[in-house]
Amino acid sequence: MSRPIRVLIADDQRVVREGLTMVLGLLPDVDVVGAASDGAEAVALAEELRPDIVLMDLRMPRCDGVEATRLLREREPGVKVVVLTTYSDDRSVLDALRAGARGYLTKDAGGAEIRQALQRVLDDHAVIDPAVQHHLIDAIATTPAQAPQSQPARSPDGLTPREAEVLSLIATGLSNAEIAERLVISEGTVKSHINRLLAKIDARDRAQAVAYAYRHGLV
Repeated sequence: MSRPIRVLIADDQRVVREGLTMVLGLLPDVDVVGAASDGAEAVALAEELRPDIVLMDLRMPRCDGVEATRLLREREPGVKVVVLTTYSDDRSVLDALRAGARGYLTKDAGGAEIRQALQRVLDDHAVIDPAVQHHLIDAIATTPAQAPQSQPARSPDGLTPREAEVLSLIATGLSNAEIAERLVISEGTVKSHINRLLAKIDARDRAQAVAYAYRHGLV
């Protein structure tokens, strides 16, 4: 990058805010532009300071991280959100992703890992901590998979109707073999669809594809 990544920290614990500010401040290409103690303050500061990324806790007073993320998506769509929290349960992960978060990290993450996640999100990738990926898959797997009753109303990023259909089935937790059986096509054809749709949505793996599907209402 030609300039540092501008980061706003949102956490209701002062020691966490100060610790993150210190750790990230040691990185030469990260500029902590502000810190908020709750979601409402995070939204207000984001509108004022226009950071690249808000590093967002989930459990905060007045306005929690999920609601703050939703508000930022509506008011400041150019500001990306990376969740940094102690919570890795199914509901927290899904709620944050549905609200528009582009990254999800736990507070076990180190400075280098946070820095890498910030850059990937700034490059328009989704980042999900491996420690919480299984929660995301488990949450989806507990919902009975059903064949789509109709084609998605919109196909973002140039997805064909078949690719969107395959993506929706991936998001319900089906394996390649199960998708092939459901759509009455070969497993090789399923793999071809997946390779093409991953390239179109710029996702590295199935976890990122699942997050994309939820963000775009394909599930």
